[in-house]
Amino acid sequence: MKPLPRHVNLAMFAAFAALMIATRFHHFGDVLHLPDASMALFFLGGLYLRRHWEFAVFIALAVAIDWVAIEHAGVSDFCVTPAYSFLLPAYGVLWYAGRLYANRFDTNPRSLLGATCVALVASSLSFAISNGAFYWLGGRYADPHFAQYLARAWQWGPLFVRTTMAYVLVALVLHAIAAFAMHSRPARTTDH
Repeated sequence: MKPLPRHVNLAMFAAFAALMIATRFHHFGDVLHLPDASMALFFLGGLYLRRHWEFAVFIALAVAIDWVAIEHAGVSDFCVTPAYSFLLPAYGVLWYAGRLYANRFDTNPRSLLGATCVALVASSLSFAISNGAFYWLGGRYADPHFAQYLARAWQWGPLFVRTTMAYVLVALVLHAIAAFAMHSRPARTTDH
């Protein structure tokens, strides 16, 4: 897929940022609460937006949202440990997996399946990095051991990966629908 035109890139950037704010900051009430879309947005950001500075801005946005949630909205800081810094490589895996696949991404079913597979592998690896860092380096477990880590990873991993994949699949379906609609539009004629 070719890089997006600047105005489309900026609109998508703004939409992704708004979705991150709406889903990462759980202060909008239960009725409007959607699962955190951050992992999916980092993958989709790499796939569509691609720019390194946009990745940096999304990292800063994620940290800012967490800070506001903890400092001003009473959200627990349980997950903020020295391992929090490992969100950078965890999100980097997602962004740069999407970015690496972007040149092969288009609207054919094989390409969409490829994007789905890349997202699945990247989200699994991203979860392993963030969860593993939290478990082994977070200082929240007195006697960490491998069996307990595997049990906890198996408990939480499928939920995080499933949530990420749900957002990615919705985005890919919307991508396919938009592409189909654009290709099936009648060509404009200029009759004088």
